[in-house]
Amino acid sequence: MTKEFLHKNEWALILGGSSGLGLATAQKLAQHGMHIFIVHRNRKSEMKQIQADFEEIKKEGVQLVSFNVDVQKPEKRIETVDAIKSKIGNGYIKTIIHSVAKGNLKPMTNAAHTLKNDDFHLTIDAMAISLYDWVIAIFEAKLFAKDSRVISFTSEGNTKAWKNYGAVSAAKVALEAITRSIALEFAPFGIRANCLQPGAVDTQSLRMIPGYEQIISHSESRNPFNRITTPEDVANAVYLLCKDEASWINGCIIPVNGGEHLN
Repeated sequence: MTKEFLHKNEWALILGGSSGLGLATAQKLAQHGMHIFIVHRNRKSEMKQIQADFEEIKKEGVQLVSFNVDVQKPEKRIETVDAIKSKIGNGYIKTIIHSVAKGNLKPMTNAAHTLKNDDFHLTIDAMAISLYDWVIAIFEAKLFAKDSRVISFTSEGNTKAWKNYGAVSAAKVALEAITRSIALEFAPFGIRANCLQPGAVDTQSLRMIPGYEQIISHSESRNPFNRITTPEDVANAVYLLCKDEASWINGCIIPVNGGEHLN
């Protein structure tokens, strides 16, 4: 396997990298020689498995530094960026991967706990605005590489209405708008920004959606390959966008679903 990032002292900063798409991306980029920072928020009871996964990544011969903090808290973001700056030395952040899944999945009607204004704020702040918060923090700390990539994950909920998904859907639309603006305004500084839109992926986040079994079944039935998307499929796409040859891809929403969107 080609380790094109080895010896370059280039790092990936993965927001939400302890499971699912973020973890798969960390594994893939590490296989190609990129060092890894992971910011995640997990309970103590979950840490045994998470640490085991992190140790497997280190076996690729790269450095991995993790921070178990809330990505939304400004004071934690400041502390984490300072720690990154201290650790990275003369290295740079090659890519920021935004894989934050924190939001409210509530119905709008006919329930004891319906979707409220505060639910929208929490979800949009976590799953959209936090991308900009971290991009500007790394930018102001002068930690970006000369050719760097900002990559986030959206979903078909950006245009389709699903029950209980209203707040997350709004967050995905906001995430895409923020990504386009980053792509435009940070381009003079060598920063490219894109959203990947995976098909249904069987992750902890998907399983939080009521009726997720039907989502998986529907995805399988309309996918030309008759299967759902895997975390590894998405991680492969992230890796491709981090390569030098992808430098002219900017400001895009890119389906990563095997053609599922065609049906």
